[in-house]
Amino acid sequence: MSIYAKSFNWAGFFLPKKIYIKCSALYDFCRTIDNIADDSENLNLKKKKLISFKNSFNNKQDDNPIIKNMWELINDYKISTKIINDLFDGAESDLKDKIQLNSKKDLLVYSYRVAGTVGLMMAKILNVKNQVALKSAIDLGIAMQLTNISRDVLEDAKNNRSYISANFESIRETIKLADLFYDSSFTSIKEIPLNLRFAILVARRVYRQIGYKILKKKNIENYNNSGKIYISNFGKIIQTFFCIFDLLRLSLVQGKYDFRDKEHLIIKEEINLDERF
Repeated sequence: MSIYAKSFNWAGFFLPKKIYIKCSALYDFCRTIDNIADDSENLNLKKKKLISFKNSFNNKQDDNPIIKNMWELINDYKISTKIINDLFDGAESDLKDKIQLNSKKDLLVYSYRVAGTVGLMMAKILNVKNQVALKSAIDLGIAMQLTNISRDVLEDAKNNRSYISANFESIRETIKLADLFYDSSFTSIKEIPLNLRFAILVARRVYRQIGYKILKKKNIENYNNSGKIYISNFGKIIQTFFCIFDLLRLSLVQGKYDFRDKEHLIIKEEINLDERF
């Protein structure tokens, strides 16, 4: 995580070491799948590698430590293999000569598969039991993926991937959609054990700031000239400080949980989320 996911690694600092190691094992597995899909190798070779890794996973090939550790997580935290299959489906959908998402449904289903699944598995590792809270964990994963998509429009275009239109209005609308999912994830963080909540609040707040930095570019020309947008270490320190207030605010929140019913129904047209909990 220290190499590929600096924002998550920063948040992981606030987790107990034992839980951090578990989360790192999940990250290793997801990163392996992601690297296969994003590699610059020949498309057919990437397809073969993904099929090989998927078969090794399904056969519980324990001489591969990444697969062995993932199966330990599945067994220890009762993670449905349907979630893993969703993740593989997301990676497989990226293995095309050209990718073009044409609707909000396509965007939401893709974001669930490649990131909502990760949020759901993370929540299980953090001992979240409440089903509504697990739905909100999906929301946080989707929010982060929408942030990724908004940030990487130029990079994706170079790889013939078009998740959203390459104009600033589409980028702005995607960040607004991400904000709805960030908001819906907040209250359910109360379902995470107290000693683990702060790390998730940090990850949520720091990653959300990427979208806000993108909005400050104001137009596609500035966006195109900005390079990779990220949060500096100083920025992470500031956002971590604000998370103290988030933690206090969370303790005062009462009432029902708020998650994205409308968007969940759209995803359910393709995937039965209830079978994943």
